[in-house]
Amino acid sequence: MIFFGIIVFLVMLLVGGIGVDFMHAEMRRTKLQDTLDRAVLAAASLDQDLPARDVIQDYFAKADMSDHLGDVTVDEGLGYKSVTATADTTMDTQFMNLAGVSSLAMSAASAAEERIGGVEISLVLDVSGSMGWNSRLTNLKVAAKDFIDTLTTTTEPGKLSISIVPYATQVSAPSNLMAELNVTSEHSYSNCVNFSADDYEETGLDFTETLQRTMHFSPWSDYDGRPYDPKRLVSSPVCEPDTDASRQIQVLQNDANALKTFVDSMWAGGNTSIDVGMKWGTVLLDPSMQPAIGNLITAGAVPGDFVERPYSFDAGQTLKVIVLMTDGQNTSQYYIEPDYREGESNIWWNDQEEKYSVYIGQDTGDEDNDGNTEEPMYYWPHLDTWRDHAYGEGTYEETQVTWKCRSYRRNGSCRRYRKIKKVVTVNEPGSAEVLSYADLWAYTSIEHNVEHHYEPWMDYWDAQADWYDGVFDAVGSTEKNNRTKDICDEAKDEGIVVFTIGFEAPSSGQAVLKDCASSDSHYFDVQGLEISDAFSAIASSIRQLRLTQ
Repeated sequence: MIFFGIIVFLVMLLVGGIGVDFMHAEMRRTKLQDTLDRAVLAAASLDQDLPARDVIQDYFAKADMSDHLGDVTVDEGLGYKSVTATADTTMDTQFMNLAGVSSLAMSAASAAEERIGGVEISLVLDVSGSMGWNSRLTNLKVAAKDFIDTLTTTTEPGKLSISIVPYATQVSAPSNLMAELNVTSEHSYSNCVNFSADDYEETGLDFTETLQRTMHFSPWSDYDGRPYDPKRLVSSPVCEPDTDASRQIQVLQNDANALKTFVDSMWAGGNTSIDVGMKWGTVLLDPSMQPAIGNLITAGAVPGDFVERPYSFDAGQTLKVIVLMTDGQNTSQYYIEPDYREGESNIWWNDQEEKYSVYIGQDTGDEDNDGNTEEPMYYWPHLDTWRDHAYGEGTYEETQVTWKCRSYRRNGSCRRYRKIKKVVTVNEPGSAEVLSYADLWAYTSIEHNVEHHYEPWMDYWDAQADWYDGVFDAVGSTEKNNRTKDICDEAKDEGIVVFTIGFEAPSSGQAVLKDCASSDSHYFDVQGLEISDAFSAIASSIRQLRLTQ
C-alpha cells in the first residue's frame, strides 16, 4: 500500500512537473515571439534607414536573445517594405527529463509590411498678402516642397495624387477645369467662382446648378489700363487673370518636380478666404468630379493613373486628406452686384482717341445749351462738357480764331491785327463703342470710374453711393467663418482626414482651424521654421494611416 502511494505521488509529481516545464517553455516562446514581432515591425518601417537585420538584431541583443535570431528576408521598393524573420530557442527541462525528454525546442516567425496605399491629397495653402511678411511664404515653400518629396518618394507610382489650392481673396481655376464646370460666361479674363452659402453644405458640386463666375475687377486700386497699348487689366483684382498660372489650382498631379516648381512660383497678395480654399479642396476629393477629371485626363492635363479618381467616399481604395494652412483669418470677399455684372454699361470708349463718354440719359436740363431737351445727353470727361452723342459718333461745333492784318507799314509789315472768330463743324476722329460691364470693370477700376466719370459733375457722396458702394459688396468674416465650419463639417462627415496649420495666425484664425481639424491632434500651431515640422509630422501621419500589417 505504501509502495502504491509512492508510485501515485511520483506520477503526480511528474505530471505536475511536465506542466511546469511547458509553462516555462510557453513563457520563453512568448518572449521570443513578442521580441521578434516588435523587431520586425520596426525593421519594416519606411522611416527606418538601418538594414532590417541590424534593427532586428538590436532588439534581440537588448532582450539577451542574440543567439536565437534566424533568417531575415527583406522585400522593398518604392512605397513599400516587407520583412519576414524567424527565431528559435531551446529550453532544458527540469521534470520532463525524468521521462527522457531533456529539452524543448521553440520557434517563432513574424512578418510585417508597411505600404503606402492610395492617397488623394488637397494642399490648401494661404497666399494672401500677409504671407509676404516675416519670411512666411519662404518658410512655407520649403515645408511644402519637403512634404511633396516625402510622400512621392515613398509611394508607388499611381497611388498618390496631390492637388494644390492656393487661396487669397479668391481661388483661381485653370481654364481647362473651368470648362468642365457649369459656370456663367460674363467674361473670360479670369476663372473664379462666387460660391453661395448652400454650396458649403456639400463637399462636391451640383452640376445641375449654375455657378456664378467672379467678375474681373478691383475694389482697391485707382487704375485705368485701357489707354495703354496694349491695354492692361486692372491691378490688384479679386481674381487673378487667367494668364497667371502661379495662382491656379494644380489638379490631381504626381510629378514632384512640377509640383515643387509650382510651389516656388507662388506669391503673396490679397485678402484671406479660408472658406473658398477649403471648398475647392473638398471638390477635388469628391467623386462628383470623376467625369471632369476623366476629360482632363483625355486632354493630357491629368495623369492617366487617376482615371477613376476621385474615388467614392465609401470605396476604401484611397485615403482622402486635406492639409489646410493659413497665417490669418477670414476677411472680406468682394463681388459685383447683379445689376452691374452683365449687359451694356453707360460708358463709351473711343479706342483711337482714347477718350471716354458717359451716357447720362435724356437731356431734360438742356445741359449742352442747344435748346433741345429731348435728345440724349453724354458727358465728355476729357473736355468736361456735355454733348448729345458719344465722342467719335458725330460732329461738334468749335470756335476757331484767326488773325487778319488791319493796317500795314510802309515796308509791308502788318501794323495791326484783327481777331476773327469762326464757328466750324468738326468731324470727331475715331468711333465710340459702348462697353459691357464685364469689359468696363476688367480694365477700369471702380474707383477710377467714379472719380473721373461721375464725381466731376455729380455730388461727391451721391457719386460714391451710386457708382462705388452701389456697384460691389462683400461677404464678411462672420459669414465666411460659418461657411468654413459648414464645409469642414461636411468633409469630416464624408471621412476626409483634415489637418490644419495655424502659421503665426491670430486667435480668431486659430479657433476656425481648430474647429475644422479632424481632432485636436490634427491641428498644428506653429511659428517660423516650425512649419516644416508640422508638414513633416502630417506626412508621417498620412503614411501611418495607410499601413497594412
